[in-house]
Amino acid sequence: QVQLVESGGGSVQAGGSLRLSCAASGYTYSSYCMGWFRQAPGKEREGVASIDSDGSTTYADSVKGRFTISQDNAKNTLYLRMNSLKPEDTAMYYCTATGREWCGLEITDFDYWGQGTQVTVSS
Repeated sequence: QVQLVESGGGSVQAGGSLRLSCAASGYTYSSYCMGWFRQAPGKEREGVASIDSDGSTTYADSVKGRFTISQDNAKNTLYLRMNSLKPEDTAMYYCTATGREWCGLEITDFDYWGQGTQVTVSS
């Protein structure tokens, strides 16, 4: 069974940085497409970034140039480096995966979800 465990969330001031990690287990990691979503209180879950099995990436317009998604196949770990954080980035961040070769930023693109890690950015 696929398991995704996020870590690295926390509280930072605006302009600061955080790196989220997602430890994956239960499947052949390199054949999966993975991504990060976030959900703020009272808002719908939204796609932040995704990465295909060949390393191609997709970003939401709101995070382009500030966030970077990457993966370490040897460690079965997905990362999200977040720079220049803004208060509007405050949300629960979720790691997600799918067995498809390609994925975008739609919830329906993904099959497996982690429990989330909280990111809070203060002004």
